[in-house]
Amino acid sequence: MARSRKLTVSTDAHGHTAGWAETGLATVPPAPDPTAAAFFDVDNTMMQGASIYWFARGLAARDYFTTTDLARFAWQQLRFRLLAREHAGDMSQAKEAALAFIEGWRVDDVERLAEEIFDELMAPRIWAGTRQLAQRHLDAGERVWLVSAAPVEIGRVIASRLGLTGALGTVAEIVDGAYTGRLVGDLMHGPAKAEAVVQLATVEGLDLSRCAAYSDSANDLPLLSAVGRAVAVNPDGALLRRARAHGWEVRDFRTGRRAVNIVVPSTAAAGLVAGAVSAGLALHRRHRAG
Repeated sequence: MARSRKLTVSTDAHGHTAGWAETGLATVPPAPDPTAAAFFDVDNTMMQGASIYWFARGLAARDYFTTTDLARFAWQQLRFRLLAREHAGDMSQAKEAALAFIEGWRVDDVERLAEEIFDELMAPRIWAGTRQLAQRHLDAGERVWLVSAAPVEIGRVIASRLGLTGALGTVAEIVDGAYTGRLVGDLMHGPAKAEAVVQLATVEGLDLSRCAAYSDSANDLPLLSAVGRAVAVNPDGALLRRARAHGWEVRDFRTGRRAVNIVVPSTAAAGLVAGAVSAGLALHRRHRAG
C-alpha cells in the first residue's frame, strides 16, 4: 500500500493553479510493462465464427454471389471441423483459393467493404468476454494484437474498431493499389502465427515470456507455446486436453459446453469460403461485363 496523491486545482491571487494533496492510503497501480503484450486469435476466439465467412456474407448481401453458394461452403467448413480434415493438400487448396479471391481487387475497396461488413455483421458477434480480456491488457498499459489467417486488411479493420494496437494476418502482394493474386510469405496459420509473433517481438522489444496468447484451436499450439501465458478460449477438444495437461487457463463464453460454431477457425476451411467468394466475384464481373 502507498499513499496516493490527488491533484487539487486551486487558483492564487496571481492566477497560478495546481497543487497535490495527500488523500490517504490507496493501491497504486504498477507502471505499464513495455515488454508485455497480448495476442488474440480472431475466429471463434474474438468473434463467433470466422471473419472471412462474415465478410463473404456481406458480399453476398451485395449480390457478389448467391446465398446458396455461401451455405454450401459454410457446410464444407463445418465438415472440416467435425472430421478434422486439415492437411497439406487442404492448405495448398486454401492458398490457391485465397489467391483467386484477391486478384484484381483494389485495396481501398476491400478496406471499405470490410469496415461496412464489420459494423453490420461482425460487431454483434464479438464475444463480450474475450473483448473484456483484451481490455484488461489495454488498461494495464499493454499492447494487444490480433493474429489471424484472414487477410491482414480485415484484421486491421477489426483491431481498429475494437481499439486494439494492430493485427497480423495473411499478406497479399499489392501493386499500384491492387492485389496481384500472389501472397507475400505464407498463410498466417499454425506455425506461421508463432513465427510472425516472434518477429514482431524482436521489432517491438517484447519479452514473450511476459506475453499472453489466446486461441480456441489446437492449430494455434505453436503460438500458445511461444508465450509465457497461454489461455484457451472456447477451446476445441484437442486444445482443451492440452490446456488441462499444461495447466493453462480456460475461458468458455459459449452457451453450452458442446456448442457448435457456425464455421471453423482453420485456414483451410476459410480458404473454401474464399473460393466461394472468388467464384462469385467472377460471376459478378461477367454479369457486369455482359
